[in-house]
Amino acid sequence: MKRRAWYTLAVLALITPGPGVASEIRIATASNFRNAMDALVEEFRTASEHRVVPIYGSTGKLFSQVINGAPFEVFFAADARRPELLEQEGLTVPGSRFTYARGKLVLWSPRVAYVDDQGSVLEQGSFQHLAIAQPRLAPYGKAARDVLESLGLWQALSPRLVQGEDVGQTFLFVHSGHAELGFVAWSQLVSGPQPIAGSYWLVPENLYRPVDQQAVTLTDNEVTRTFMSFIRSPQAAGIIRDHGYTTLAYDPP
Repeated sequence: MKRRAWYTLAVLALITPGPGVASEIRIATASNFRNAMDALVEEFRTASEHRVVPIYGSTGKLFSQVINGAPFEVFFAADARRPELLEQEGLTVPGSRFTYARGKLVLWSPRVAYVDDQGSVLEQGSFQHLAIAQPRLAPYGKAARDVLESLGLWQALSPRLVQGEDVGQTFLFVHSGHAELGFVAWSQLVSGPQPIAGSYWLVPENLYRPVDQQAVTLTDNEVTRTFMSFIRSPQAAGIIRDHGYTTLAYDPP
């Protein structure tokens, strides 16, 4: 048995109820975290009879669905603001909000040697379209706008922007060639089964506000407590880091 799987079994044995009480929870999850969440759910599945169903989308859209009563038990946002707002509205389990990952922004193109390691391609302007997620809806879009404003390029490049609903759609714009380059999540380049080809600039974190991604529990039950205990565990933190995120402090089970 793999060491990670063994460790997971040891942890969940302490918190997973006995036979006959399996249940299902639905978790609203920011699209940038898809690969990591799929891996986390699969790891959880090997040691628990409970079923976790992720529903992916933009943080802004998922937030609206939660506000309007969508049947989610947990919300994994790509920012801290929306979980905090839900907390302020009394729609969360008290004390459940925490930062599960910090995202990294990257400027990427599928073209080899197109994006230099300093991001100078933005100033050179030898492109027709630059893809970003919508700053109003998506935290990675807000971070992309921060970068362009920090570089003094927001106004000049605004006419060339192609805006995706979320960073997942933004990635598809670039990957399909609808934009020569775009700001996406670092995790999207490194967490797939194969490395993503092309060229990139890993944006210095001093050029944008931290993309602290927070989770909050919406329904308190035994299944959500079990799953969120796993998410706060050391082995879950390892999976999250493997998928291109920084992990901050977590609460051991």
